[in-house]
Amino acid sequence: MNWSYLILILLATLAGGLIPMLMKRTYANLSIYLLAFTGAFLFGIIIMHLLPEVYHELGHTAGIYIVLGFFLQVFLQQLSHGMEHGHTHIPGENHHHIAVMPLLLGLSIHAFMEGLPLGFKYDDQSALPSLMLGVAAHKVPEALTLMTVMIHAHKKKAELWRILFVFAAVTPLAAILAAWMGNRFEVVSQYLLYVVALVIGAFLHISTTIFYESGTKHHELSGRKVMAIAAGLLLAFLTLIFE
Repeated sequence: MNWSYLILILLATLAGGLIPMLMKRTYANLSIYLLAFTGAFLFGIIIMHLLPEVYHELGHTAGIYIVLGFFLQVFLQQLSHGMEHGHTHIPGENHHHIAVMPLLLGLSIHAFMEGLPLGFKYDDQSALPSLMLGVAAHKVPEALTLMTVMIHAHKKKAELWRILFVFAAVTPLAAILAAWMGNRFEVVSQYLLYVVALVIGAFLHISTTIFYESGTKHHELSGRKVMAIAAGLLLAFLTLIFE
């Protein structure tokens, strides 16, 4: 377990959450382009690193778990309302209520799932550092969106800090738990690869939704969003130098 990677993820989450907490006004499309960039980065890492790993180890069985993970994410977003791919659902003039607990539950389960593959040992030496970078990058707009919604839910400042710190800790703690269980119990180490396949499916759902839906008017692909996606894919390609 590389602790520096987990600290990076923790700090990236805190940084993303601090943006709406400390800045009264932010660039309106900041979260859109951040999501597009990080979603593309994560997508590229999945295709270049994780998919070859799970198919090499599990064969065609991997596809079954990837599909299950895809639809597991469909279920989770019924709780989070798609917050992990940029849907803020801030109430309008005629609607002032935000169901906070389902949002937190859905997003926390997603964050826990993100951490589990980080505790797995991969044959591809570049897979883990690449995945760590991808998750850390995705945490910035994810936390930004979460705290934006919490601010509009009129949470007190002390509660905002508690929510942010707890949410920031979920993914690193999941990685630590997976690594500890995997080292202690051989059967857990074997089944972690199936969990990785499930998470790949969830990541594929999130990243592809970001490409074609999140944040843009009428779900169009604007020129700037295409540039952000291209930059994310290029960065994912550059992670191959870790090999």
